[in-house]
Amino acid sequence: MSIFGSIKDAIFGHKAAAAPAAPSQAPAGQTTAPAMPQMQETAAAAPAAAPAGPVDVENVLMVFETERGTSDLNWRTSIVDLMKLIGLDSSLDNRKALATELGYSGEKDGSAEMNLWLHKAVMQELAKNGGNVPASLKD
Repeated sequence: MSIFGSIKDAIFGHKAAAAPAAPSQAPAGQTTAPAMPQMQETAAAAPAAAPAGPVDVENVLMVFETERGTSDLNWRTSIVDLMKLIGLDSSLDNRKALATELGYSGEKDGSAEMNLWLHKAVMQELAKNGGNVPASLKD
């Protein structure tokens, strides 16, 4: 699998895990018959399985950050930290492969220029592939 494919799968695949955050509030109204919460869970699970709309990339990454306790990572601007956040190898070799995959034409030497370009390119590609990415992460 491509490096970008792994990034996309990690983020888009985590949508289902991030989506149930809202239904977890449903048990507070559990004064109804036990069948009702089960029906709500089934109804909530169905939209998560279907492509209900764009994946909120920033939200998913914030969920990763919370789950893993990695608030010290600067994933909003650093490709290295973004890859670490989602559990991918952020080595120079992998970043070189990602740069080649996404069409980077500069020196593949791990420079700040390359890494900044990679982060923006990844966010733009996520947006092209169905992700809702804020402008602040794409520009």
